[in-house]
Amino acid sequence: MKAPAQQSHDWAERWSALDRWLTDHADLWQPAPFSSPAPDWCRRYPDMAAFLEERPDPDVDAYEADPECLVARLSTWLPAITRRQALLELPDLSGESLALPETRAVDMPGRKRLQAGAFAAAVQPLEHPILDWCCGKGHLARTLAPTARAPLAGYEWDAALVADGNALAERYGDPVTLVTRNVLDPDLPWSPVYHGVALHACGDLHRRLIAEGARHRWPRLSLSPCCFHLTRQTRHQPLSRRVADERRLTGLSREALRLAVRETVTAPARVRRQTRHTQIWRLGFDALQRHVRGEDSYLPVPSHPTHLNDDGFAAFCRWAAERKGLALPADTDFDHWLTVGQRRQGQVRRHELLRHLFRRPLELWLVLDYALYLEEQGYTVTLGTFCERHLTPRNLLLDARLERSTASGQGLR
Repeated sequence: MKAPAQQSHDWAERWSALDRWLTDHADLWQPAPFSSPAPDWCRRYPDMAAFLEERPDPDVDAYEADPECLVARLSTWLPAITRRQALLELPDLSGESLALPETRAVDMPGRKRLQAGAFAAAVQPLEHPILDWCCGKGHLARTLAPTARAPLAGYEWDAALVADGNALAERYGDPVTLVTRNVLDPDLPWSPVYHGVALHACGDLHRRLIAEGARHRWPRLSLSPCCFHLTRQTRHQPLSRRVADERRLTGLSREALRLAVRETVTAPARVRRQTRHTQIWRLGFDALQRHVRGEDSYLPVPSHPTHLNDDGFAAFCRWAAERKGLALPADTDFDHWLTVGQRRQGQVRRHELLRHLFRRPLELWLVLDYALYLEEQGYTVTLGTFCERHLTPRNLLLDARLERSTASGQGLR
């Protein structure tokens, strides 16, 4: 049975509690284990650090799959960590899936088909013309089409995706028209009648929908935000006055924002193996460059070309050293540094167990800022989950309806 939708006046209280809790524990989640081999919390809580570092792989797998089990174990050292679950409780907004039949879901990965179906079910009933924001091939729009009251539109910057999506809509008789648009364009046309929907639009893309959709008095905005770190801003800037005025958690970097979406519960095994492989190489090189430079500090390295995956660790190190203007000794023992990288990868994974307990709280802290902003603009806001975590960990749905008394007025800010 669904939990009832939480009343909008609770969001400010929830945000304040999260802000205090995240600030109080900032020293546990802000240092990135990948670049900090010995975070300060290891010295503050040596027994907890030892407990994490000694976990065998099956325990690590279990804790990654069920963070609440880890919360129970770590409460010995961190009693306040037990508040995490209460801070994260949200109503279940899901309904009976409206996913397209597999026969009509051409070019649509199975998980994306189910995600779109769950999102579509959660935003029913539809009352206004729909605009699918950052729509790709229009899979969400096509999923919503059977229950929409009018033809649907979509904005997408990639002309090839637009062409493919329009061909799919024509093939299956869906009343969907996609248009090539860069949604960050200052001259983007804004009709005042749209219900804007966005499934996993990233960073500045979903922020533009929220801010400009509200400014142009769109009657409804329904979105599942993603990738908060994909932004032009070097430091996080809140949307709402409440958060801007009262937050204690300030100056978050893009790397800190990345934590909110660092979860691989839906990643294929092949992707997880490649990620581990890349981490080992990078951590091995990190240890090597610290040794060569005589400086115990992290040196960021850009993404490497894929052909290096077949050339071996030594070739990767030489490539990375060249990119950073670093001369490696001719007698460098690359096997040794690869072994160091393997050891560090295991340590990083175990230190990340603690940090990852703060992923969802940080994500919710960010989305609550959006909810409070929309309330300030005269919207009634519902916030909850539209599907289970195993389908996508980015399962938050922010659903805002403009109150009729302000729908035809000017923006409030």
